[in-house]
Amino acid sequence: MKKGMIQIYSGEGHGKSPAALGRAVQTACKGEYVVIIQFLKGRGLAESEFVKRLEPEIKIFRFEKSEEDFVNLSQEHKAEECQNIRNGLNFAKKVMNTCECSLLIMDEVLGLIDNGIITVEELKTLLASKPEEMDIIMTGITLNDEVCILADEVTKVETMQFKIWE
Repeated sequence: MKKGMIQIYSGEGHGKSPAALGRAVQTACKGEYVVIIQFLKGRGLAESEFVKRLEPEIKIFRFEKSEEDFVNLSQEHKAEECQNIRNGLNFAKKVMNTCECSLLIMDEVLGLIDNGIITVEELKTLLASKPEEMDIIMTGITLNDEVCILADEVTKVETMQFKIWE
């Protein structure tokens, strides 16, 4: 039995979520199941017709009700969405407890810490539910030492722009 890894894709650059989705496709190609839970993404991918065709191997969930990004919401709507986000975290724990998949991706879960929705301790407690053989990928922009030590591997994504001289 393989030991599952916890990986983080972080950084200011673009491509963290697509990299995680690439891993999801690789996992599904091996006949294994993937659960993706998106946080703070507004409408996200959950309603995409293309993504629905990836089922049953890859299932994407989004618990937030608003189609707007979390940072653009009023304080009242943010409070409402915080409860929906907590439902998403509870679902992640259920997925881990029932070993529903080989790979669990919590897309933009690190942003929950940045926005004060959860603490590093709460994330650590959630990860304690991880079955030994399950892989987990977490994405987010900001990373600190407390979060880094929760992972087996951390990938920093940067976008670089090069100027081509004529």
